[in-house]
Amino acid sequence: MSNLSPVIKSIQDIMRQDSGVDGDAQRISQLTWLLFLKVFDSLEEELELTRDAYKSPIPESMRWRNWAANPEGMTGDELQDFVNTELFVTLKNLAADPVRNPRGYVVRGVFEDAYNYMKSGQLLRQVINKLNTIDFNRQSERHQFNDLYEKILKDLQSAGNAGEFYTPRAVTQFMVDMVNPRLGETVLDPATGTGGFLVCAIEHLRKQVQSTEDDTVLQQSIRGVEKKPLPHMLCVTNLLLHGVEVPSSVVRDNTLRRPLREFTQADRVDVVLTNPPFGGIEEPGIEQGFPGDVRTKETADLFLVLIKHILKVNGRAALVLPDGTLFGEGVKTRIKEQLLTECNLHTIVRLPNGVFAPYTGIKTNLLFFTKGQPTQHVWYYEHPYPEGVKSYNKTKPIRIEEFDAEKAWWGSAADGFATRVENERAWRVGIDQIKAANYNLDQKNPHAVDAVSHDPEVLLADYAKLQAEAQALRDQLKAILAESLSGARA
Repeated sequence: MSNLSPVIKSIQDIMRQDSGVDGDAQRISQLTWLLFLKVFDSLEEELELTRDAYKSPIPESMRWRNWAANPEGMTGDELQDFVNTELFVTLKNLAADPVRNPRGYVVRGVFEDAYNYMKSGQLLRQVINKLNTIDFNRQSERHQFNDLYEKILKDLQSAGNAGEFYTPRAVTQFMVDMVNPRLGETVLDPATGTGGFLVCAIEHLRKQVQSTEDDTVLQQSIRGVEKKPLPHMLCVTNLLLHGVEVPSSVVRDNTLRRPLREFTQADRVDVVLTNPPFGGIEEPGIEQGFPGDVRTKETADLFLVLIKHILKVNGRAALVLPDGTLFGEGVKTRIKEQLLTECNLHTIVRLPNGVFAPYTGIKTNLLFFTKGQPTQHVWYYEHPYPEGVKSYNKTKPIRIEEFDAEKAWWGSAADGFATRVENERAWRVGIDQIKAANYNLDQKNPHAVDAVSHDPEVLLADYAKLQAEAQALRDQLKAILAESLSGARA
């Protein structure tokens, strides 16, 4: 087949007929566990050819090939009973641990919170037969999983569920390119979502692989943590299709739940790439695992503290943060002061509105820093819209080509980015100016000409402000006139 999208659309159309599947989120969850088992079985076929005495962690009768692959196989009530009372029960309770049976550990982790939402065994058989038209052992179709993955994410956006774990591919790619992970370095995403950063990092590192030993190093370099079951399931499937044979180092948990004092040297990493959830509040008690002077319930702030802590000396990080972190005060000020004292925050790329449309209009920034040296100055780069574009949306997202100007300007960390120059988009702010501003990192572009806004809300607000100023001036004149008249009478 040449295009997976029609297959996925037909699967979703079948699911819409089923009384048990309610909404896009459940359809995607149902599709994802089926996809995982199909992909896992395809990869096992390869391992059986390349590894002597390979043994599957899944009992023989539960393997995709033995219950799903035959289009004339189980259907109706028989299939429904098998899935609900045998398949799910077995996979949720596999005897597995990450050392002795890592593949089984991955399978069990995926199914711990997965559910079969479909009520009709006949419709479930139709879905399975559609999936069987995809051959994930063919390199061309495996490559197309990227497109399939993007479609699933767009569907998640429509379902209103993607805001906390979706980052546009162009932004992810740019951040990985600029941080430039090297083979042998450990790469962590502590808020993994569906695995976009890790997949980009894998593709970046694979260009450096020249032997089976190098590939082993790559396999051991990737770490991730994801809190919620659906994005974790998508992430594991995505990593399997990108050559990570045993993605057991991507676990389902809340990274923030672990107190900072419990992180050991072995937990520290060379590179952090992430888009931590922002605008969220952590459950009570999470903040107790953090030092008293930076305790807060705001998720993005806690992740910034964690990332700074978990990096090795000379470790590098790139993360997405909202404007609120840049200009926020109180605990945010103390967090930023510590960041600038312990790390070199060398670059902030300011993104325009709409990059994360449609689920949030919050303005965002890409922060790049290296641990071990204090910040002397921060370079800012204001990313513009492409010519003729006023905002991004689902059909016209930000593209990687738009970052060519930043890449040409970027320079090298080895010489302290000495080649960078200020221009209409780029400017430098010294640490003394930032300290004087109480660590406000929301530093405006001094080269920008104030643009005239045509937004109705902005215009109304400006009009109200002018009206208030005019009224204040009238009141002042009346007071002066009254005082003058009073003096004249006297």
